[in-house]
Amino acid sequence: MSTPIAAPDAVADRTATKRTILMCKPTFYTVSYRINPWMHPEAPTDTSKAVQQWQRLYDVYRELGYDIELIDPIEGLPDMVYAANGGFVLDGIAYGAKFQYPERQPEGPAYMDWFRGAGLEVAEPAETNEGEGDFLLVGDVILAGTGFRSDSTSHEEIARIYGREVVTLKLINPSFYHLDTAVAVLDPEPVDGVANIAYLESAFDEPSLAILRERFPDAILATEEDAAILGLNSYSDGYNVVIAARATTFAEQLRERGYNPIGVDLSELLLGGGGVKCCTLDLHPIGTGTSRRQEQR
Repeated sequence: MSTPIAAPDAVADRTATKRTILMCKPTFYTVSYRINPWMHPEAPTDTSKAVQQWQRLYDVYRELGYDIELIDPIEGLPDMVYAANGGFVLDGIAYGAKFQYPERQPEGPAYMDWFRGAGLEVAEPAETNEGEGDFLLVGDVILAGTGFRSDSTSHEEIARIYGREVVTLKLINPSFYHLDTAVAVLDPEPVDGVANIAYLESAFDEPSLAILRERFPDAILATEEDAAILGLNSYSDGYNVVIAARATTFAEQLRERGYNPIGVDLSELLLGGGGVKCCTLDLHPIGTGTSRRQEQR
């Protein structure tokens, strides 16, 4: 039996940690194809509105004191705004994305070029994966989603790269095709080994639910209504949690646990199947995993 990653008190003192993130302005955003249930190319989209909403998210992050890096958007790649899918960064190493659908495949090399330019070591992927869309760091463990986009063989690949435990979770609801649509990491840098998450039970198969319940006994269980507007697709610094403005029940659940929810309207970007976290790639600082990885070589 595994040791629970998280079992904090119902209400605890929370501390915000400094975050460094990567974002991409939705200059060329539109919905011109359909690769998830949210996308309807026959319906009009408003690029200007998307830019305004994204700018508000950017401004919130600035107000919170985050360091924000930007990758230049590329014409013809409307989904580049969903920066979280562009890779997974940890211990100074960027594991590149290898997208399932042809429409997004050019994003992988574009993000890897940015990682190299930023001085990161780039691990080019052999297996299909969509970055932080399906890989979430919780404590010293990487939660890894599969079922719709990332191949489960990428879980073995990322485990070799970082030398950390990788926990596979299978998604079964097409509306929650990435792990970050069904799981929110609430404590990105746990103190004394304590970390926690929120998740949507109906997004996972029964074996995955058993894992989540064992490892996260005090997790917040999101409502179907909040999840349906990608309320779980949120970004936390350990105290402030930026969420979909309409996810009011989730906001109350967070307040009850001592977090500070901040609502942002990204309704235009929701038309492409993305929310707060999708627009936010965490550039995790070098941590203990580096020495652990070197020891395993």
